Amino acid sequence: MAARKPKVIVTRKLPDPVETRMRELFDTELNLTDEPLGREGLIAAFQRADVIAPTITDRIDADVIAHAGERLKLIANFGAGVDHIDVSAANAAGLTVTNTPGVLTEDTADLTLSLIMAVSRRVVEGANLVQSGGFTGWSPTWMLGRRIYGKRLGIVGMGRIGLAVARRARAFGLQIHYHNRKPVSPRIAEEVEATYWESLDQMLARMDVISVNCPHTPATYHLLSARRLKLLQPHAIVVNTARGEIIDEDALAELLATGGLAGAGLDVFEREPEINPRLLHLPHVVLLPHMSSATAEGRFDMGEKVIINIKTWMDGHRPPDRVIPSML
Repeated sequence: MAARKPKVIVTRKLPDPVETRMRELFDTELNLTDEPLGREGLIAAFQRADVIAPTITDRIDADVIAHAGERLKLIANFGAGVDHIDVSAANAAGLTVTNTPGVLTEDTADLTLSLIMAVSRRVVEGANLVQSGGFTGWSPTWMLGRRIYGKRLGIVGMGRIGLAVARRARAFGLQIHYHNRKPVSPRIAEEVEATYWESLDQMLARMDVISVNCPHTPATYHLLSARRLKLLQPHAIVVNTARGEIIDEDALAELLATGGLAGAGLDVFEREPEINPRLLHLPHVVLLPHMSSATAEGRFDMGEKVIINIKTWMDGHRPPDRVIPSML
């Protein structure tokens, strides 16, 4: 007699090949509407599933976890970030949490460089002008942006993504600087010719471009505070493809509106999906809808990691991408 397949509830619509494979392997309940379950829906799912496969749109706090039924043993997150999950509460309740690290590195780094280029060279502003019929001919002083070659890039968080950004940026001729909890290995520092700054304040004051690539944790909430943002030079630009909460968005909007910063490229927002209205109509700001991981290849790879984590747990082994509080 075949062993019982675990009940897996998927909270959002995933790519068809991922959903199909999950249906083959598990007793999988899909979200055909692709609407967030909401708090009550999450609690109901927690009470009747063996495995929950959530996404960043699901706020899984201690109260939701407290409603977990006896069957629930695994939260297999579809995504690398787990700041929407109270991992400590989950562990205390005997629930294993997994994520999908590594597979989004190159895609996020690609988009980070795209935002640096788009803001510096006013790409989106120029495209909108042409499409609205505002292009009347070339002029020597019109639509002047800033060259990125030779500029100083300050990377906040030199993990997988930060390093991938550094490698790309070196190819564009930027000088690499970074702030991290600790320096990278000498081999990596030599590879990207990176300068380490123990003091974030000192680095910020000297950079032309800042790229935020650290995870969102209690320690990094408003890491780029109003005080720190004011340390930046007026010609500097800020790019964020990590999490919106890392930047004090109100302070950023104020500096951008009053000329304290030259521009910003944001793929994530502090109160997402709400966008600060002060950011919406600034010509030197590029806003994207949280799409740094939005490649077909990346989403398929994320789904494959979710499946491997569930299958490994189902077979009685420790999932390869288990998240524990000490990692955060």
